[in-house]
This record gives sequence, C-alpha cells and structure tokens, in this order.
Amino acid sequence: MLNFSLKQLSTLLTTKRISSTELTGEFLKRSRALNADYNAFITIDEETSLAQARAADAMIASGQAGPLTGIPVAQKDIFCTKGWLTTCGSKMLSNFVSPYDAHVVERFNAIGAVNIGKTNMDEFAMGSSNETSFYGPVKNPWDITAVPGGSSGGSACAVAARMAPAATGTDTGGSIRQPAALCGISGLKPTYGLVSRYGMVAFASSLDQGGPMAKSAEDLALMLNVMAGFDARDSTSLMREPEDYARDLERPLEGLRIGLPREYFVKEINDDVARAVENAIAEYHKLGAETVEVSLPNTKLSVPVYYVLAPAEASSNLSRFDGVRYGYRAPEYADLNDMYCKSRAQGFGAEVKRRILIGTYVLSHGYYDAYYVQAQKLRRLVAQDFAEAFKQCDVIMGPTSPTVAFDLGERISDPVQMYLSDAYTIAVNLAGLPGMSIPAGFGNKGRPVGLHIVGNYFAEAKMLNVAHQYQKTTDWHMSMPNS
Repeated sequence: MLNFSLKQLSTLLTTKRISSTELTGEFLKRSRALNADYNAFITIDEETSLAQARAADAMIASGQAGPLTGIPVAQKDIFCTKGWLTTCGSKMLSNFVSPYDAHVVERFNAIGAVNIGKTNMDEFAMGSSNETSFYGPVKNPWDITAVPGGSSGGSACAVAARMAPAATGTDTGGSIRQPAALCGISGLKPTYGLVSRYGMVAFASSLDQGGPMAKSAEDLALMLNVMAGFDARDSTSLMREPEDYARDLERPLEGLRIGLPREYFVKEINDDVARAVENAIAEYHKLGAETVEVSLPNTKLSVPVYYVLAPAEASSNLSRFDGVRYGYRAPEYADLNDMYCKSRAQGFGAEVKRRILIGTYVLSHGYYDAYYVQAQKLRRLVAQDFAEAFKQCDVIMGPTSPTVAFDLGERISDPVQMYLSDAYTIAVNLAGLPGMSIPAGFGNKGRPVGLHIVGNYFAEAKMLNVAHQYQKTTDWHMSMPNS
C-alpha cells in the first residue's frame, strides 16, 4: 500500500476496503517510526489528523467523496494552517500558531484531504539543502549522510520515505524540483499565479509559487487539480477557467519536439547525471519524440540575477518580523530599537541574515539602479530566451541539478557552491514558467537523478502528459529507499 498511487488509494477508500482513519493511522505510524532518523516533519498532530480522517470517512459514506477525499497529505511548514504551529523552519516563528488557513490548505480541507503534518524546510525557504532549518537538517532517505535538497526537503523526504502519499511544496528558485530530484520523486512548479500565495509566508513575492510533490506525474495532476484556482486575496492570482490537469495523460508522444539547450550540457554537469538524462531522452525517442537543439544564452545570468532580486524582496518581506506583533521577541532589551535588533539577530539564522543584508544593500540609495534595476532588465532577457526557444519545441529538457545529492555539511560554509545547486532551475522562476522534475535513474553512490521538464505558460497538462508517458515505460518513480 505504501507504493500505491493516489488513484489506487482513492479506490480503496471509495470501495470501503479501507477507511481514511485506518489509512491515516498507517501513515502516522510510519511517520512516528521514521521521523527520528529523517527529521522530515516539524509538527505531527495525530489527534487533529485522525479527526480530519473521521470527517473524510463521513464524506465518503454520504457519497460526497472526490479523488483526494480521505488521502493524507503533508503540508510544507510555510503554509499557514489554522490551529497548527507554522514555523517556516525558523526560531522567529517557533511559537506561532496560525489563526487561519492558506488558500492551498483551504482547498485540501474542502475536498476532505487529511493533513498528516507540517514538513521541515530551510528557514523561510532560503536554502538548497534543508540545512538552514532551526529544527535541524532533514536527511535524504536514500542515504542519511546526504542532503535531501531544499527548501522543500522535508516534503520530498516524507514522500520518498513513504511517510506521506503526497505533499505540498513551494518553489522560489527550484525548491520543489531540486529536492524532488535529489530524493527521487516527482515535483511540479506551476506557472506563476496559478496557485494562490495567500497564507504562504512570503520569501520573494515575484518568484514564490506553491506546487505538488508526489511519486508520479499522475499523482501531481490530481494534486494540482486541487491546488490551482483563483483567489481574490492574492493580487497575483490568475483568473482562469478551471481545467483538468489529468486530461491528457494518456496522449501518445509521437511528434513531440523536445528542446535540448546547448547551455545545459556543459562541463558543470557531473557525468553520472548527464548519463541518466541522456538515457531518459533516448527513451523519449522510443516513444516517438524528436529532439531539437535550442539556445538559452542568458542562462548564465540567472544565478546572479536571482541573488539580487530574491534577497531584495526578502529584505522587504521579512521586515515585518520585528518582535512586536507576533513571533520571537528577545527576552532582554534596553529600548524599542534594541528590541528590534536583538529579536531579529536572535530570531533569524545565518542564511536569512545574509540574504536580508544583500537585499537591503541592493535596494539602498546609490545601488538600486546599479543592481536591482539592472537585474530586472536581465530577467526580461531570460524570459525572452524561453519565448524564442518555444517557437522551435514543445517542452525543454535537461538535468534538474548538476549533481546528485551532496553530503551533509559539504556546502553549508560555501554559499556560492550552494547557490549553484539551482543553476538549472532558477531561470524558470525568473520567467514565471512551469517546470517539473521526475525520477530518471541513479548516479554516484546510488543517489537519485532528476529529469527537468520545462513547458510554456499554462502547459502543465502537456508536461504531465510527457512525464506520465515516460513513467509508463520506466519504473524509477516506483523505487523506494530501504527503511
């Protein structure tokens, strides 16, 4: 049952072969057993989860069940969840119990899904290894000496270790796709604005996007059907007709044009990752797809542009955490200014402070035009590259990460090396495009490799079709770590 798809679990529930209470209990039991080793969850509230499961059983009994009714789903601890601790992996919010639900959480509650817990994450989603969390690092279930990726590392670990059938994540520069790749699961960052950011604690507002994480593309489609939708409380939420993201899953791939950017297959990519990606593309050729070379010449600018824009927005968004209204307050201080300084100094970790300082600097008088404005201009060039590429192809493919999961502690003292972990994913956020990662084999030390698939705006159904057809002929997504 641990390896069942969401559709299979839903069938078990609707045919009364198992109850949501029993199903939730099984995953809670597994989470209790494994969390001490993996540290995937910050908060597990069995009483609340089982109460939701009983309510889901009542919905099923009354004939009101949907595809995900009664299914346990883990929520990244960046989504405000009423009555639950919502920490963002930070000491600053270590005592914050949310008084309301994020839009994403509301939508899962409305269809009767069960919140099985809040997953660990890099502090305020700032990191690529899940080592910046106040609650300690998450371990990769394939190798506990390795990182799971970040910032949604807890969600990726929970799904990979089968502590939850599916989870939510957020992606600002690759924080769904990179941990999905390093943990051997599937993860999707939708088009910017497709999933509401209301109640999703902000890091960089023009880049942040919530999305699903699960074992397979089919599971992602069912999750996105719930998560996507207009929300008037989010000014960037897009008003579009609802669509079924699973509608094209079975469409054949004959004639599919796959764009291979020449900038992706360079010396920076490790040989084991390159081999796995090449093998995946060869499988697509067997499925009837053709490949064309495309160019994304401004890809090399993505990382420096991102690390001007994202810290600038973080500096603004995190200014609210001052020890006055909610969250951590320093126990001793001389006056109001001293309280601000000490609360922020003690409440934020090193990586968050680093990004706040960078962001404040690039927004300061005398540097705004030289850095922030210039970065916004370069961002437009990155988006234009994709627009040109999609004139020649239907989807773009390449590696999700240049390496398999690296060891815990290997890059934590070298921010530049850490930032380069997202070299292939950041451009997608800068352009606001949808991107996803699916399992494509294993590399050095038996650690997973992810295949990155990028689509044009609102091409999620096409991307899920492309991924699903590959997963019908391979079984990488069914692999489970020993636990």
